[in-house]
Amino acid sequence: MGKPSYPRTRRLNAIIREVLADEVEALNDPRLGMITMTGVDTAPDMRRATVYVSALDPNHLEEAIKGLTAAAPRLRVLLGQQVRIKFTPQLEFKADTGVLQGERIDAVLRELEQDG
Repeated sequence: MGKPSYPRTRRLNAIIREVLADEVEALNDPRLGMITMTGVDTAPDMRRATVYVSALDPNHLEEAIKGLTAAAPRLRVLLGQQVRIKFTPQLEFKADTGVLQGERIDAVLRELEQDG
């Protein structure tokens, strides 16, 4: 997340994120509880999409990504049924480390505030 994108790509990224978030809630996989899809980066050729995920418990994130990767073929089919695009992108799931870094920074700032 951070590459410049065109308005069409930004809209597609938002739609993919919304559809996947809804579909993940419907999946019956305990590894997928308490996760958030924080963003999507679609490749310029629209054939790949990287989906960024965060979890309430950072220790749970690795298992959640494994669960999402296992569900990727099904999620891709569901995405293709709901979004009219020429190619349904291959899905890759990655941890959104920005959220984790932000939480660490907040913790350090709170600690400094208490000490000072």
